[in-house]
Amino acid sequence: MRKVFSSHDSLLAGYLASLLEARGIACVVKNQFLGGAAGELPPTECWPEIWVADDRDETPALRVLAAYHEAGRESFDRWTCPTCGEALEGQFEICWRCGTERPVRTP
Repeated sequence: MRKVFSSHDSLLAGYLASLLEARGIACVVKNQFLGGAAGELPPTECWPEIWVADDRDETPALRVLAAYHEAGRESFDRWTCPTCGEALEGQFEICWRCGTERPVRTP
């Protein structure tokens, strides 16, 4: 088994584990319920961790996790409304000025 992810956010760890499983990568979330021990143990030791069951799945799992993080970063890229030309922050999916939806990004 190999650890591929650790975070203070147990919901994120669960979500990412489900992404891996959906791609056929068997994994386990460890420390999922250890948060109550923080203080008695160092906090980072209590963080949920995702471990892949098969060592050969480490590289594919890391690719899936990297793609998830990259997609999240893209969603915060600034964009310009194609209808009215308003410059918008990346978190907005609809132009506040004219109501046009953010264009779909193509790779």
